[in-house]
Amino acid sequence: MATGGPPAPSPPNLVTKVELTISCENLMDMDFFSKSDPVCALFLYTPDSIWYELGRTETIQNCLNPKFSKKFVVDYYFETVQRLKFSVYDIDNDSHDLNDCDHDFLGEFECTLGQIVSNRQMTQPLLLTNKEPAGRGTITIFAEEVTDTRVANFEVSARGLDKKVILGYLFNVTNLQVTDDFWLIFYLILQVVHNNRNPVWIPFCITLRSLCDGDLEKPIKVKCYDHYVNGSHELIGTFKASLAEMLHAGCTFPAEFQCFNEQKLRKGNYKNSGVICIRRCQKVYSFLDYILGGCQINFTVGSIAIDFTQSNGVPSSPNSLHYTSPEGFNEYLHAIWAVGHVVQDYNSSAPLCISSQQVSHMFPVNFNPSDPFCAGIEGVVQAYQQCLPCVELWGPTNLSPIIKHVSCFARQALHQNLAAEYFVLLIITDGIVSDMDQTRRAIVKASHLPMSIIIVGVGAADFRAMEFLDSDDHLLRSPSGKAATRDIVQFVPFRKFQDNRVALAQSVLAELPDQVASFFRAYKLKPPNLTDVPETTQ
Repeated sequence: MATGGPPAPSPPNLVTKVELTISCENLMDMDFFSKSDPVCALFLYTPDSIWYELGRTETIQNCLNPKFSKKFVVDYYFETVQRLKFSVYDIDNDSHDLNDCDHDFLGEFECTLGQIVSNRQMTQPLLLTNKEPAGRGTITIFAEEVTDTRVANFEVSARGLDKKVILGYLFNVTNLQVTDDFWLIFYLILQVVHNNRNPVWIPFCITLRSLCDGDLEKPIKVKCYDHYVNGSHELIGTFKASLAEMLHAGCTFPAEFQCFNEQKLRKGNYKNSGVICIRRCQKVYSFLDYILGGCQINFTVGSIAIDFTQSNGVPSSPNSLHYTSPEGFNEYLHAIWAVGHVVQDYNSSAPLCISSQQVSHMFPVNFNPSDPFCAGIEGVVQAYQQCLPCVELWGPTNLSPIIKHVSCFARQALHQNLAAEYFVLLIITDGIVSDMDQTRRAIVKASHLPMSIIIVGVGAADFRAMEFLDSDDHLLRSPSGKAATRDIVQFVPFRKFQDNRVALAQSVLAELPDQVASFFRAYKLKPPNLTDVPETTQ
């Protein structure tokens, strides 16, 4: 017999991602002196009975038959009814609010994700909010499972393009050659460089699956247009090349491809219509690429910092955060087990303790400075349990020494000029920080290095200081005002997840993959052992 309540979602690693490609035809023309400027917004109907906007496409200027290049990627749950709404608007100003009176509603279409997946492609008329036909216009939704998440970055320029009466150069890519005569159009850079026969377009990123169906040898057709406000763009020239050719484009820099216009080929003095320069073509490596390519996520040298300061209370007292229950656990041990079981798969751990005695701000839990390493998470727990009766808790709590300590190793790793090592410092503390200014300064400096800091707050103290260090909404600044280059701190209060060890580990490590991959991308560092795709033409 069925019971009430929504079905439980699939485990995160089993979620299927579906990519939705949107196009429209015969939209209503709502502008007087030009054509409509359509955008499509996607909404999901939530359990709270509200339509939540998942995202929107780019706005295409002066077009009644748009083929949107920006795609929607949606998590698909077979066991859940996922109601979707596709709303199309004519955008008339810079306001992001779709309810702005200047924006014109062109129609919408509602269905479930299951219906889209089962049909793979749907073409339906656009309706008004009262379910009446919008007058004209259809929407086509094409669904495809996301299996290849690789992407590539491009920087493109041109020189010597044909001179036109109105100079506005639009870079357009078409792909892939399905048959000898058919090319599937899929991408358009909506940037116009005005009055310049030697334009430099803004860098762009595109998935390898969209670009070449994941096949580096498939031909790609690149077109360059002269842009007209009314949408009647004039072709300047085109060339064909595979992604492999762009990546392996000889020894010259940049890779250059001549553009040809077939209508001018018969002219005797015709040379070309300009040269497209691939200034940079680089595969964007994912977190998994770095791991499979030999990058070590180092939870070694100072990786687990345990707060042994006086504010935790005397370990023999039941009120102490270090007090071990008859079952053999306390909050520190719970946190070590939860996170350690995940991170130990990447490297061994070597815990150091935070102490504020004048003799030592840091010391190995196993009391062996020459060999502070522990054998897996069991070794960490054993070292902590053996250390506990032998230390005298002191204060205050200084975090900057351990951050600076790990920073030294991360700085050495950066000099390898490869994405070979990334360091993660796990700090387990009761949240009372004495050297906040020094800690902020150390974190800002560490943001330039291949390292992240994870802070697990135990106990019921005021964690506002930790939340301040975890600057999700803005980059952390040092006391002098210098901003961090990126957010490297993740803070999680233990008691929020103390009854769910799996959720604690997931929350603690949620930001780490992106922090690792984004750092190496920013420094243009490739995995040391990954050789399937050259990283750049540079």
